[in-house]
Amino acid sequence: MPKILILRFSSIGDIVLTTPVIRCIKQQVPGAEVHYCTKQGFRGILEHNPYVDKVHVLGDSLKELVRQLKAEDFDYVVDLHNNLRTRIIKTRLAKPAKSFNKLNYEKWLMVNFKLNRLPAVHIVDRYLAAAAALGIQDDGKGLEYFIPAQDEVDLHTLPQPFQQGYVAFAIGAQHYTKRLPTERIIELCEQLQKPIILLGGKEDAAVGGEIASYFREQNSTSATQIFNACGRYSLSGSASLVRQADLVVSHDTGLMHIAAAFQKDIISVWGNTIPEFGMYPFRTRYKVLEVNGLSCRPCSKIGYSKCPKGHFKCMRDIDFSAVDSLAFLS
Repeated sequence: MPKILILRFSSIGDIVLTTPVIRCIKQQVPGAEVHYCTKQGFRGILEHNPYVDKVHVLGDSLKELVRQLKAEDFDYVVDLHNNLRTRIIKTRLAKPAKSFNKLNYEKWLMVNFKLNRLPAVHIVDRYLAAAAALGIQDDGKGLEYFIPAQDEVDLHTLPQPFQQGYVAFAIGAQHYTKRLPTERIIELCEQLQKPIILLGGKEDAAVGGEIASYFREQNSTSATQIFNACGRYSLSGSASLVRQADLVVSHDTGLMHIAAAFQKDIISVWGNTIPEFGMYPFRTRYKVLEVNGLSCRPCSKIGYSKCPKGHFKCMRDIDFSAVDSLAFLS
């Protein structure tokens, strides 16, 4: 029975994007026992995945983790993170291994010189290529996210206007330059003119409250109704609300990839990063909202705490007119 270790420490979206690799290994490698190593904060994404036999957690001690992994005596390591720590792990385990191509040089050229040498390949395909030596092939089934029964949200527990259909809007993002300014989120919500559930973590609750307050004050002139769910639900609870939504609006963030796992129609909003980096919604219908032609974009392959130029045109100048009536999704 081949025992295979997958390495990916973070983050939400990146781990969801590895789910085709997990499934293909489990289903296509005869007798495969699949282990996955990640950070403690992301363990919940994997522990309900039926294709993962065991989850290992990176804690404070890399040495202790290596000791635990050595005891498993793996036959093969699939490195889907490819950083210093995963290289140390692979060296210490001394087992056959393959890392995915991060395209760091190509991204550096794009960020610093706006030279596009990026292949038109989604990151999922690069993940799958890292496991190709095991004899697996893409099964075409896309991403997966498994919601435990206790985290499923009964829509009857929501305020009445949201029980008959809604748009889920994931307003958060890890970096400031990947998030619309609050006034632009409000503008986009007004364009949607549907009941909207705002999703995000506790760190997004204040912004969500500001948006909800705006629409409460405008209730005589706006048809938009807002439910601020930021910080009220677990990740899987938010995923349940995404799964049951009529449409999902999201920045380049984890809930966007969870939405793709449920084959939702997605409005995908991009600021300082670009879809060409290979992390656009995978195998689902989507519309990208972005500003093309900016000489400063992309300014980073990840993001910043503020716009390096000060004008933040990549988010402030996005044209929302294409959202009108959602006709582009039909």
